[in-house]
Amino acid sequence: MIELIRIDERLLHGQVVVGWGQRLDLDHYVVADDDLAVSDWEQDLYAGGLPESATAFFLTVEAAAARFRRVAERADRGALLTRTTAAMRSLAEAGVLEGRAVNVGCLGAGEGRSRALDYVHLRPDEAEDLRAIAERAGPVTARDLPSSPEVDLERILDALAR
Repeated sequence: MIELIRIDERLLHGQVVVGWGQRLDLDHYVVADDDLAVSDWEQDLYAGGLPESATAFFLTVEAAAARFRRVAERADRGALLTRTTAAMRSLAEAGVLEGRAVNVGCLGAGEGRSRALDYVHLRPDEAEDLRAIAERAGPVTARDLPSSPEVDLERILDALAR
């Protein structure tokens, strides 16, 4: 069962593994990232921070879409993570996220990005990706930790316009 679907450019890190993972009692993490899916040493680096009881699967975005239903039906609890809004949009356009909430975690400051929240900075194409995800999935909200308040997509996009 997939308990968390999250966009976070840091992928597997403290906020996800400890903050979300412990709160949601996650057993596995599916990382949909084309570059990471073919880099064994980076996979080892990311998986090294997981508790011994948790596993990580590193798949291309295409493979994650193809296997999503099977993974989502597992009895154990998991998370689906992408590094980019574009990757999550691809999953949404593949039809696998229909009716599922998508959480936006950290998208840091960078070239062409504007601040929407302290932890969410977006380029115009990324804002458009989030709109497309919301149309094809469930609600898109931002929340860095489970104990933080959710910020809905409209408020995120309004903050960009200011």
